[in-house]
Amino acid sequence: MLHIEKLTGLMGAEVSGIDLSQDITDKAAESLRQALADYQMIAIRGQHLSLPRQKRLTEVFGPIMQLPYVEPLKNDNQVIAVLKEADECNTGIFGGEWHSDFSFLENPPAGSLLSAVEVPKVGGDTVWASQVSAYASLPTHLKDIVDGRKAVHVGTPYGVKHAPPPESRANASIRMSRGDPDADREILHPAIITHPKSGRQALFLNPIYTTRFEDMSEEESKPILQEIYKHCTRPDFSCRLRWQAGDIAVWDNRMSLHYATNDYDGSRRLLYRTTFSAERPN
Repeated sequence: MLHIEKLTGLMGAEVSGIDLSQDITDKAAESLRQALADYQMIAIRGQHLSLPRQKRLTEVFGPIMQLPYVEPLKNDNQVIAVLKEADECNTGIFGGEWHSDFSFLENPPAGSLLSAVEVPKVGGDTVWASQVSAYASLPTHLKDIVDGRKAVHVGTPYGVKHAPPPESRANASIRMSRGDPDADREILHPAIITHPKSGRQALFLNPIYTTRFEDMSEEESKPILQEIYKHCTRPDFSCRLRWQAGDIAVWDNRMSLHYATNDYDGSRRLLYRTTFSAERPN
């Protein structure tokens, strides 16, 4: 029987009582989708899934999508190896800032799964922050700004205009395409989006890809966005997962932000990632 236990007061839950190496019943699939809608991130421990089983689990939440700009496995373009080797030190990592994955796409990913294969003895945690809770507690003067407004998202790490310095880029084990002028296109999304299942609203802004509000310049938008980011990444809204080999984490990419910690130089870390899509956020 499926059991769900909250991990923090405002987001994240651990799901137990299910063996994902077996076929997932319709009832269990609906319970998993509901848990994700309720908590924005769910963790399922000790699964050690094969890649085909991971992909089947991904399809419980939505159609699998292939991410652009990041090189997938050679034999499977729907899976990314999130890898940092032990000798990759003093370098940036994939996902090492608060963000919503690829929010600069016209239809950003709805969510992703990570399956832990090899993790450090200590370090390499992932942190999520509920943007549902962040919006619910947003100060009135900021709500007045974001409600009904759209924001501009740009693929800054992959384009030309905002390309990051080499020393801050992800390690060499994850190959990414950069210098693409198409990634500099401005894509508009609502600053506040609504979850299609729960009806809950969330902030849809993030420090990597959101550059300004639609009717403001970058200079005008910057102090407002900085104040919002300070609020929306507070520990109060966050859930930190200490990985163990075999763990699965599923998160809603649109209703939360996430951050990969980089505190494990000298240790190898390998997780496999799959991603699912949905209708464009609104």
